[in-house]
Amino acid sequence: MTTVNIHEAKTRFSRLVDAASQGETIVIAKAGKPIAKLTRLEAERTPTRLGFLRGYGRIPLDFDRIGDAEIEALFDGRN
Repeated sequence: MTTVNIHEAKTRFSRLVDAASQGETIVIAKAGKPIAKLTRLEAERTPTRLGFLRGYGRIPLDFDRIGDAEIEALFDGRN
């Protein structure tokens, strides 16, 4: 962990950000007292997309009645 004062942080900001992106933690101090911490952010996870297969298949309008006759026959004992 590196500690730098505000003036030095302003002067070397780009280099400090590069160091933080490599995993180093930089503490910024004012008059020797730590006031801020510069660290690397972890990449956010991409959420799973719903509907990514849209257009590749088709659901018939009567999908909830498909196989009704066969199911009825099973219940009536007419395999």
